[in-house]
Amino acid sequence: MAQRRKGTSSENLTWTSQPLSDNRLSEQELDITRRYLREIGFSPLLSAEEERRLACLIRKGDKEARRRMIESNLRLVVKVARRYLNRGLELLDLIEEGNLGLIHAVEKFDPERGFRFSTYATWWIRQTIDRAIMNQTRTVRLPVHVIKEMNRYTKAACKLAHSLDHEPNAEEIADFLEKPAAKIEHVMSFKESPTSMDVPWGREAGRSLLETIPDERNIDPALLIQDEDLREHLALWLSRLNEKQREVVERRFGLGGYPPTTLEEVGKAVGLTRERVRQIQ
Repeated sequence: MAQRRKGTSSENLTWTSQPLSDNRLSEQELDITRRYLREIGFSPLLSAEEERRLACLIRKGDKEARRRMIESNLRLVVKVARRYLNRGLELLDLIEEGNLGLIHAVEKFDPERGFRFSTYATWWIRQTIDRAIMNQTRTVRLPVHVIKEMNRYTKAACKLAHSLDHEPNAEEIADFLEKPAAKIEHVMSFKESPTSMDVPWGREAGRSLLETIPDERNIDPALLIQDEDLREHLALWLSRLNEKQREVVERRFGLGGYPPTTLEEVGKAVGLTRERVRQIQ
């Protein structure tokens, strides 16, 4: 059976005409990527008949057929991975993740469904790359459904920006998607990147952001002085009362180790009427 080789007209080869001198890639990454492309370029593409034959063998556990199917579609992974540049992962990392999706597609492909393998594999390649970007490029991981919502709102914002000629706000995005504006604002707030507490801060090179944030567990010295001043005045005032009056006030307002209590409870404890307790306080 004739095999199509590199240079054959095929959807899997259309990307090879695009130059790799993309300024979004470093020279080192370009060099490594070119070498990788040369290596995988020797694997011939498969016809629809060959895909079906290999898929049937793979379902029977044929490891050689599995290897051929994978190697013949490595260039498809590169084609898909290039679309995800500038999303937080290097191109070779994107390719590596995409290859995992390709392997999964090879193992799950059913030729009886009537579509080409490249169509099926592209979906799995994109899924694994999307998941990798979600998990590896954020300090704090977000649920997959939140990431998908963020991406959906971001795409809507891009479309609106072109038509409105300005950056759309949450209300405009909400109207466009027919969603509550509050939900848009909540989900999009997760796009903010977390800042390390160890990042240098101010003009002092040895000072971190963490050192500029007050410890809320510590009492403000100014408040502490105010409290001490208040206690002194309170102690002076209580000293002017007789023993029973002082006990009434302490029990009523939770002073002197007593818990705060009602007028009736204080009256029962000290043997006074509720009204008399009210007068003393």
